[in-house]
Amino acid sequence: MTIRTLYHLGFRISDFEGWISDFRFQISDFRFLALAFLLLLNSFSEMAKAQTLDDYLILAAENNPGLKASYARYEAALERINQPGLPDPELRAGFFFRPMERFMGNQQADLQLMQMFPWFGMIGTQKEEANYMAKAQYQLFLEERNQLLFQVKSTWYELIRLNNEIQIAKENLVFLEKYERLALIKFQAAGGNPNNISGGSAMNPTASPTSTSSGASGMGNMGGSANSTMSSASTSANSMGGNTMASSGSSMRDVLQIRISMRELENSIAQLEANLEPLQIKFNQLLNREIRAEINTPESFSPIQLEKGKLEVLDSIRSNNPMLAMYDAELSAYEQQAKMARLDGRPMLGAGVNYMPFTAREENGMMMGGNDMVMPMVTMTLPIYRKKVNSRIKEAELLQEAALMEKQKTENLLAMEWANAFRDWEDAERKIKLYSEQTALTQQSLNLLITDYTANGQDFEEVLRTQQQLLDYQLKQLNAINLQYQSLAMLEMLSASSIPLN
Repeated sequence: MTIRTLYHLGFRISDFEGWISDFRFQISDFRFLALAFLLLLNSFSEMAKAQTLDDYLILAAENNPGLKASYARYEAALERINQPGLPDPELRAGFFFRPMERFMGNQQADLQLMQMFPWFGMIGTQKEEANYMAKAQYQLFLEERNQLLFQVKSTWYELIRLNNEIQIAKENLVFLEKYERLALIKFQAAGGNPNNISGGSAMNPTASPTSTSSGASGMGNMGGSANSTMSSASTSANSMGGNTMASSGSSMRDVLQIRISMRELENSIAQLEANLEPLQIKFNQLLNREIRAEINTPESFSPIQLEKGKLEVLDSIRSNNPMLAMYDAELSAYEQQAKMARLDGRPMLGAGVNYMPFTAREENGMMMGGNDMVMPMVTMTLPIYRKKVNSRIKEAELLQEAALMEKQKTENLLAMEWANAFRDWEDAERKIKLYSEQTALTQQSLNLLITDYTANGQDFEEVLRTQQQLLDYQLKQLNAINLQYQSLAMLEMLSASSIPLN
């Protein structure tokens, strides 16, 4: 539980402070407060363990160094808004080593102070240009944030999928262990000695069966190694479907083949667990925290449905995508740059004052002058060289044209990515529906086969094949659900907003 969560629940720190200041504590009150404090700490602990995807997204947005760097660039761009202004005044000072004799006396120095003024509207235009460039930088920050959140979501869903892959692999291992025990029992019934089988037994035939996990509805896509292992297990166990009077040699081959498959599956589980580590490191690095930090993921995820229609999502992308907004800001900035270039072609005006101090001098026995002189001054630049001005105007116009074309290109790319994401989404929906129906039908078929096998001991090979088919459909269904979530994350990144679900 965070302070933000407490606030949403209606608690405020000021409420506690006011309650504490107005209350006259007794011994029993202290005991009550101590108990309440311990309960509050416990709730903090429980909430910390139950972190959700939203909590991780907040951590990533607050801690990721790349995102912080992008925001610092935006803040730096904001500072440019305050930089345009009047040019610094100019002060010129000249002193004579020997006073200059003039009619009004001896001139000691010549001081000039001048302030130049750009043409009307120039400073405001410069500030507007800096403001639009800062807006463009902010949109880049938002785009980088959306990219980061997409990576966090995508990695989160991959972690869930891979954890379920490991779970289904372990369940398949238990499945093989059961049939190893069955093969050993048949081998003993045929007169064989289990101690004569090299390689050792993974399970004692007299041991109690290992309980499996509940269902495989939350299982992940195991990949080629696990599927090939189950296929080899199904093939190697074909002889078990025969009658109980099979030869000792055939039963021994069944046991050895199953143990070979089990060793392969154990290696597959080890590889899956090794694949989990890089994903965990990537996830923690996106959050800028210790690479071994614990990650809490749900055991599985279920299919989802979008509330918005296909074209509604496309409209949201066109309205909210930060890259399109960035090009709009750049277009406005280049428009202001063209205006600045035109204003640069106007003269600059200046106003100042010239101060000349004089001292009196004696001439023919009479004191001459001695009064200081103050002279107001005005100045004006003459922008007669138009080539550079016209070139700057043309440059700004070409940059506007380029930004417009870049925006159109980005719109096309976003539409392509939107179409691909929705294609994956619709493909996942079709597969989820198909595999859900196939799973139900295959389960019914498997139940009938098990009943027949229990009654007459036949079609054991078909039982194994149907069981493998059932697991395969469950794996494919989970993989389709993962694709659905990945498509949702992509659509949310493109539209820069959360897409409501049914």
